[in-house]
Amino acid sequence: MTENTAPGRHDVIIIGAGAAGLYMLHTCRRMGLDAVVLERGDGVGGTWYWNRYPGARCDVESLDYSYSFDEDLQREWRWAEKYATQPEILAYLEHVADRFDLRRDIRLGADVVAADFDEADGAWRVRTTDGRETTATWVVAATGVLSAPKRTRFPGQDDFTGTVLNSARWPAGGHDFTGKRVAVIGTGSTGIQITPLVAQDAAKVFVLQRTPSFSVPAHNRTLTDEEFTAAVARYPERRRAARTTLLGVDTRNPDVSTFDVSEEEVQAAYRKTFDYGGPMKLLTTFNDPIVDKRANDVVAAFLADRIRERVGDPGLAERLIPDHPVGARRLCVDTDYYETLTRDNVELVDLRETPLLGFTPTGVRTSAADHDVDVIVLATGFDAITGPLRGIDPHGRGGASLRGKWDAYPASYLGLMVAGFPNLFTVTGPLSPSVNSNMFVAIEQHVEFIAKLLAHAAERGHTVIEATPEAEERWTAHAAEVAAGTVFPLADSWYNGANIAGKAGAVLPYLGGIGGYQARLDEIAADGFRGFETAGRPAAAPSA
Repeated sequence: MTENTAPGRHDVIIIGAGAAGLYMLHTCRRMGLDAVVLERGDGVGGTWYWNRYPGARCDVESLDYSYSFDEDLQREWRWAEKYATQPEILAYLEHVADRFDLRRDIRLGADVVAADFDEADGAWRVRTTDGRETTATWVVAATGVLSAPKRTRFPGQDDFTGTVLNSARWPAGGHDFTGKRVAVIGTGSTGIQITPLVAQDAAKVFVLQRTPSFSVPAHNRTLTDEEFTAAVARYPERRRAARTTLLGVDTRNPDVSTFDVSEEEVQAAYRKTFDYGGPMKLLTTFNDPIVDKRANDVVAAFLADRIRERVGDPGLAERLIPDHPVGARRLCVDTDYYETLTRDNVELVDLRETPLLGFTPTGVRTSAADHDVDVIVLATGFDAITGPLRGIDPHGRGGASLRGKWDAYPASYLGLMVAGFPNLFTVTGPLSPSVNSNMFVAIEQHVEFIAKLLAHAAERGHTVIEATPEAEERWTAHAAEVAAGTVFPLADSWYNGANIAGKAGAVLPYLGGIGGYQARLDEIAADGFRGFETAGRPAAAPSA
């Protein structure tokens, strides 16, 4: 506890014990700050605690999807596969919690429902569902970007007599699909991962698709000892390079335009990255598909041909080919998804042709037919990026509601703070690279910047930090301008909140890339943390 902290009051409340919350807690400890983590789950891990559905894997390669802040940690954790499974990622995060003795400051089962800024006291009062109130000078919302499941209710849902499973709240013991008739609603990343495994055991699977997704094969495999040793040897270089890239991963692709080379070379390059496997390498094969619709059309045509090859059935393939730009909706990674759709026990139900009307007591009903099933799997997505904090609805100066502000527009300064909400930090908040990048890199960027900002304020004897309205306005306009120069506005998706009725329409991730964003952070810090104001009572100065 710092000398400025009253009994029963913490320096920092961290909401969430996922990857961001764990690193924030470790960083606070190193700074000499008294921090407590409030986590609604019964274990650490965040996204990887809740999303335990069959087939759950990360779409960033395991060698890149980890912390870089501790060299020994990087070398000692041995990833098993190219793309790690949910159990392995959860085990990694649990290892981190144990290795750095973080659990003693984590309060599990603490579901935050309210947070209010006390202007007179310069502190936040945070309340959990059990009625307990916790007070701290600063709050760090490490609430995740895909942690608020979309609250989907279908007509007749309460009448269904079978089992309804939500992918984001999967039962800890799993579910046995052997011999069952199953409907999977949703064909985004989650549905694409679930369907092949469910189809292996189920008697019948109906895949209910409203909007098809582009997906590329993972070509997942076991990592050899030689690969792991080679990766560990160049980890410092690999991590430094990642922070200069678009997506926070060193894909080692050349910086070349689609139109700088021949059509034959373009096709050969895309074939090479497609055969390697994974969305990040394919998306960066050339430097222009995200900013040039003509270049995007080239990769879209390439992927459409691959879908036709993998499916074989021309009629089915055409129903699976998206009509939106590649990357404007999440580019998925799969293991045998398209091949699974050709199985005798799998049937694609195209909801654009035959809309879903609702549930019946025995299954699902479209405009064309009733499908009787035993189990319905909801892979219907999330209220992304702003949803988790909107659910808590912090109240700032003058009782202003963050939900109310973001319902109008998801404004922020750097995705780190919101004007009018002093001492509230948002790790990977709206208008930062967040989910359009390697999340571990994005998280480390934010936690490390917050640490520097806290130290900057403390050096001046200040305990109140807030973003200025002018800085927020400029950053929000800049992020919108960058997004307008990409293909993202050409598709409705959870990237721009289109999947949630009434949600303000804006491209939520900052699309200037991890490297460009890092350069901005460095410039702002060097300029005395431009756009942030500090004030308040004296505080003991922590060291960043």
